Amino acid sequence: MVLLTKLFRLWWWLIISVVCVIESATDESLSFQRYFPLVTEDQFLSNDKRFQQIMQGATSADITWPDKIRTEKIDVKEEIYKLTTTYVYQSSWPDLTRKLGSVTAVDFDKDGHVVLFHRADHVWTQATFDHSNVYRDREKGPIRNSTVLALDCQTGKLVYEWGKNFFYMPHGLTIDQEDNVWVTDVALHQVFKFGPRGFQEEPLMTLGKAFSPGATDTKFCKPTAVAVLESGDFFVADGYCNARIVKFSKKGEKILSWGQNSFAGSSYDVAPPNYFAIPHALALVPDRELICTADRENGRIQCFFWSNGTFHSQYHSLLMGDRLFSLAYTPIQGGQLLVVNGPSAELGTHPEHYNEVRGYVLDFKSKKILSKFGPNDLQFSNPHDLAVTNNGLEVYVAELNPMRLHKFLHKSVVKTTSLSAAKPAVTTVGGDFKYGISKETLLITTADNNSKSLTIDPASSFQSPTAVSYHRPGGTAILVASLMLSFAFLTFAMALLLARRRKRGNRPTGVSGCMPFGVKRLRHAWDFPSKTDAFKLRGLLLDHSKRNGFEKLDQNASDEENELTSSNSGSILPNVQFAY
Repeated sequence: MVLLTKLFRLWWWLIISVVCVIESATDESLSFQRYFPLVTEDQFLSNDKRFQQIMQGATSADITWPDKIRTEKIDVKEEIYKLTTTYVYQSSWPDLTRKLGSVTAVDFDKDGHVVLFHRADHVWTQATFDHSNVYRDREKGPIRNSTVLALDCQTGKLVYEWGKNFFYMPHGLTIDQEDNVWVTDVALHQVFKFGPRGFQEEPLMTLGKAFSPGATDTKFCKPTAVAVLESGDFFVADGYCNARIVKFSKKGEKILSWGQNSFAGSSYDVAPPNYFAIPHALALVPDRELICTADRENGRIQCFFWSNGTFHSQYHSLLMGDRLFSLAYTPIQGGQLLVVNGPSAELGTHPEHYNEVRGYVLDFKSKKILSKFGPNDLQFSNPHDLAVTNNGLEVYVAELNPMRLHKFLHKSVVKTTSLSAAKPAVTTVGGDFKYGISKETLLITTADNNSKSLTIDPASSFQSPTAVSYHRPGGTAILVASLMLSFAFLTFAMALLLARRRKRGNRPTGVSGCMPFGVKRLRHAWDFPSKTDAFKLRGLLLDHSKRNGFEKLDQNASDEENELTSSNSGSILPNVQFAY
């Protein structure tokens, strides 16, 4: 019974330990350290006066900011918890051996490859620019490695690369309908247009003057993003210093610009339209002829008519927090905006303002947040950009630190399997991968190698392919059930073994019985009555002539010593090593 008691304790604590580890690994409310003594990239730059304004809580003297959002009394943490998860994380993607730097942008080329822009070994720190926004590390030269990488959307393997010895501090990347690649470099203060796949790695168009920040028609100051219309006209978000959006003709001639530079003071006060605190990313809404921007430090989306820059609408929510880094649009279900936010800019000054760094899906018409997503249903650290396919089935998120690119699939095309099962593959067979609103045919391959076709009209209501949706027990349930079954089996086996040994103990002396492997019957502590005196070798040697053999040994003392040793060592469990 002592052995059974120990076995029961061992398995009980093992089950509790495993469950606790699993719960802690999947807890969505995990709190991570968000700020460090040296903050890199564009999270906060003390050498920029506008960043100092927001950190100090300064407001524009000539503007009265409305305070409507702050009056809302909601439990942000509870509301985020209630949101469902729309996109499932693909942890095994990409299959890339190349070491990446800070990944700043992501988009798709006409062949459906996922194209990323990264900084390799260059890092944006507080010392990267002076107070005039001039790049300080020019003498280090351009990035020597390829900064533009194209990956296969299925395997995640490298397809092609370019962009060596040209860029200093990559930021935005956009690929237009003709497969031209548009990029921005905040160190050069320039915008570039390259041919498909960076043809000959020579720009077809260059706007701005290298290393010379400015606010004129021919100069930019840390431009962040580009968006290109089908006509060839394009928009530039100019960006960290000028806080404006500039529209150019196909030939690169300025058409118009709008926007004023000002912070809202407190990020939970909504600034008036046309005021930007870093227009950080751009997205087109073709079915409404709108151009939208992520107004980063105001924590909102602003949308404008792309014909004349007139304000259309804005989107803001306490759930998204006070900083919004990027956005993308998909026409499914009447139109949805996907966004990624960032760590709070308040640096702990308002701990009551709860914030989670995630991706969110917004309904374009109602402005309501529909769902959330993140790596393994947890939070991001520093997401910087995202891209979504036109059919809304695939989402890619570029992150500064950790330096990587994330992939997500819509839950409607993901086969839910055990943790070791293969991920489904979604292949675009026909239709435009990114632009337009044409119907698309998808080939969905599940883990059992069964292929099924699916036709989707992105402009209509999104049809979930339920024919290929499966629901199976999760990894946690399977593991706990296995442990419980193992415990039950071992308990039954030990009880059976003890019963057989007790039965053999009733046999006459000298009868060995049928012991396994021909071993003779051994004596055990439970075959004899307990004794209070420990075994003494001296008494045995002195009185051996008076005894008819050895006394029956008492092993109870050694068992107590083992338990005492375990307790003295500070461990509840015996000294057992587990393999995980």
